[in-house]
Amino acid sequence: MLKAMKKNNDFRQAKRNLKPVISFVVDGKCELWYLQKMEEKVRGKKNVNFSFNPKLPQNKKLKDQHILVKELSKTSEKVFWIIDFDTILKETRETKKGNKTLLQEFQELYDRCKKSKNITIIVNNPCLEFWFLQHFEATSKHFETYEQLEKSLKKYLPDYEKTEKYYKNSRKNIYQKLYEYLPTAIENTENKQFVFENIQEGITEMYKIFKELDL
Repeated sequence: MLKAMKKNNDFRQAKRNLKPVISFVVDGKCELWYLQKMEEKVRGKKNVNFSFNPKLPQNKKLKDQHILVKELSKTSEKVFWIIDFDTILKETRETKKGNKTLLQEFQELYDRCKKSKNITIIVNNPCLEFWFLQHFEATSKHFETYEQLEKSLKKYLPDYEKTEKYYKNSRKNIYQKLYEYLPTAIENTENKQFVFENIQEGITEMYKIFKELDL
């Protein structure tokens, strides 16, 4: 009986010692690599008492991402859903007249997620690289695609590549390259919020990760 009581106490103590899980659902490998390098950088800091759980769904359709977000929200302290908006706009432009657009679908899913207190949606318009650009300059210029944004970004990161080798470079990875400019990026973006009424404005909400998690 004493052994059983000790076992139960040990189990309860182990549960108390488990770190809360912060999950991320992303739609691209670049976001996944960036988050992995962010985790490496912040791991061990005194104020970081949670574990990262970045997820890249095999099926990247919005509805499948949303299903994963809702599932993770049941077991995670917080779920961040990171969206690159250029794909939504591109597919919306290509939708035949009269058919439901991807933008309409996203707005429906967006409104559903807003009802959950532990889900935060992060929109990058057009893409993650707009967040990188904010580390060096404040801009709300609208770029329809990464290709349009690339020239501006490469003024500051001339060797930038959308490759795992670049993001995870053993000498200096993507997060290390940007880290000293992080306060600037947060300052340049933290008062901006994505709204469906103004989808032609360049915006990134990545700052929410750092503000909400106190990184």
